[in-house]
Amino acid sequence: MIFWIKRLIKAGVILGVIGMIGASIYCWILTERVATRFEGRKWQIPSVIYSDTTLLYPGRKIDLAAFTDRLKGIGYRPTLEAPEKKGEYRLLKGEVEIYLNDLTITGKTRFGFPVRLSLKKEAITAMARRDSGAPIDLLELEPEVIMRYFGKDREIRDVVSIDEIPKSLQHAVMAAEDARFYTHWGIDPRGILRAIYTNLKHGSIRQGGSTLTQQLAKNYFLTPERTFSRKLNELFISLAIELKYEKEEILGLYLNEIYFGQNGSASVNGAGEAAKFYFNKRVQDLTLAESATIAGLIKGPNLYSPYKNKVRCMARRNVVLASMKKNGWIDEDALKEASQTPIRVSGFKRYSQNAPYFLDYVSAQLKELYPTTTLTGMGLTIRTTLDTGVQAAAEAALERGLLRLEAKNPKLKRKNPAARLQGAIVVMQPRTGNILAMVGGRDYRVSQFNRAVQAKRQPGSCFKPVVASVLLDQFTPSDIFSNEKRAYTIDDTLWTPKNFSEEKEKSLSMREMLKVSSNIAAVDMLVKAGVKTAAQRIKRFHFSTPIPPWPSMVLGASEVIPIELARAYAAFASDGIQPYPLSLKAVVDEQGDRLMGRHMEIEPILSPGEAFLITSMLEGAIKEGTGRSLARYGIDFPVAGKTGTTSNYRDAWFVGYTPDILALVWVGFDNNDPLFVTGGRAALPIWAELVSALPGYISGNDFLPPPDVVTQRVCRESGKRAVGLKCPDVYEEYFLKENPPSSACPIHGKASLMERMGQGFKRLFK
Repeated sequence: MIFWIKRLIKAGVILGVIGMIGASIYCWILTERVATRFEGRKWQIPSVIYSDTTLLYPGRKIDLAAFTDRLKGIGYRPTLEAPEKKGEYRLLKGEVEIYLNDLTITGKTRFGFPVRLSLKKEAITAMARRDSGAPIDLLELEPEVIMRYFGKDREIRDVVSIDEIPKSLQHAVMAAEDARFYTHWGIDPRGILRAIYTNLKHGSIRQGGSTLTQQLAKNYFLTPERTFSRKLNELFISLAIELKYEKEEILGLYLNEIYFGQNGSASVNGAGEAAKFYFNKRVQDLTLAESATIAGLIKGPNLYSPYKNKVRCMARRNVVLASMKKNGWIDEDALKEASQTPIRVSGFKRYSQNAPYFLDYVSAQLKELYPTTTLTGMGLTIRTTLDTGVQAAAEAALERGLLRLEAKNPKLKRKNPAARLQGAIVVMQPRTGNILAMVGGRDYRVSQFNRAVQAKRQPGSCFKPVVASVLLDQFTPSDIFSNEKRAYTIDDTLWTPKNFSEEKEKSLSMREMLKVSSNIAAVDMLVKAGVKTAAQRIKRFHFSTPIPPWPSMVLGASEVIPIELARAYAAFASDGIQPYPLSLKAVVDEQGDRLMGRHMEIEPILSPGEAFLITSMLEGAIKEGTGRSLARYGIDFPVAGKTGTTSNYRDAWFVGYTPDILALVWVGFDNNDPLFVTGGRAALPIWAELVSALPGYISGNDFLPPPDVVTQRVCRESGKRAVGLKCPDVYEEYFLKENPPSSACPIHGKASLMERMGQGFKRLFK
């Protein structure tokens, strides 16, 4: 008997040694696996698309409600006291106090500091530092997150170093999950014994007794299933992690990995993201009570979420605080104060994509540059030109405008959401090409077709200025064209253009033609210049759709893409230089190195004088012509623009611009059903509402003539140089320096001998 007992003991020892050797080998293998994983890319971080920054300066107009919305959108928190921490702001009478966050943009970093903005009549009158009183000429507010490129796990994570995580949060997490973290080797025997007892008692896995290291091992390397084999692997991986890394490194990994709740369809992972999601703060700025609240979530993020049940959340937080006191991390006074502090969350804002049509436009460009795996896992920072305030105003103006049209005319209503009245808006800075806003349709959930960049629609009279601009070397704004009906032969077929309304005038100048939008006079101008010549010159505007050389071209009979028409008008507002529509500014990697940058691409397609002449005539169309109803909507600053309505009222347009901003509005049905209204009644009111909501982009400056433009008094009837007091109707007109009217009015008087001699010398030396 004793012999067999000795043999069993010997066998047990041998098996134990073999087991220990095997476990050691397995643990060594796991250590290499752990090192390989942790020393490479630890997490798949979604790339983030940002809006543009916001520039503030004395003299800039702001809408205070929209401005505070912008502050909240980029993570600032309102406070009743003077802002003492980064990310706080306070509203006072005639003032806004802000403690700026740090701002890092390619090539420059600005550290946050306290500022005061003085306001009067919706404008910034002065800016200064609150700490020193030093005046500030220019401030830049951070961009806003508008989209993340999620991978399959849809995790939001703001990775922070352990040095950035306050001790209050570190201690709170240990108090909640693993108070003996710094004294064990990845496995806590007490916890295991407690878990074994509980599980045996219930006959199933009810409690894990896991340390922080074990939780990290489970989340990072294993599946969440509750089996003994998975638990065994978890123990070995935990030992491997502890053998390879210091405690602070493990805690840092854990605090960046752990799940803290759900933001819509995206999961909130890591303490950095949790601080933003629940308290709209940087993790460095969390208070003791907030740290304990976040630590308490780990046990059950959805169960203890302050967004779902504040009472349960507070009870859990106070348990964590009591554990911190028990372990000596806080004293009685701190416990009492934090336990009595109410939970004030930032306000739940469900993760969603803003500006979806714009994002589709940007994404199409990004996917040509980077594979999906890079976009979903490499944490790129993608800067765009979008202004979220302008975007919100555009979306609201379009929706309200379409609802107004349907309310006024029930014939426009459709039961099928996919068949409803549609619209598109493009807002640009004409001198840079920066796209500030893009609305491609009424409801992205119903239709992802981006009408702003994909639709091909007839522009109607909006095309007249484009044609006129390429003929200014042959004609002047005062040249006279016939406004009498005339038939033209096109491919052996007679075609007679008609005006929208009967015009009593038998002739019109180019300026008057654009002002009243005469079709007959526009066709006469084109035919006199040469249809093929004009069609060839229009190619300089880079329309991607064909513009056939037909007389109806000037009436907008050929289809164009809305953003390309906006780009054409941008040349009128920017001294004849046509910018490239810019939406993507830069792509930056996690180290802050620029991978790709888009620079402004510009091309001169008109002279500054030609561009100004068109602008001047379109300004007249707003003051006295088809766009004069803008004044009824409170538009009292200089605007140049043109309405457009196609045959059978299928398309309604308005393109308008100031020296600072350009906006295009299109309204219509996808199936070409008629609207029964003109561009002046359908699109123009939407434009007016949109631009009225953008005080920061309206300087009120006039359009100024460039050096290659001169003025001259002309006779309205003849379009020629006025002759003294003989011409009864005289006005001042702009001309290119090289081609003002050389001859005097032939209707009301002949030129004097001296005038004829002067004209002769001009021709001689020209």
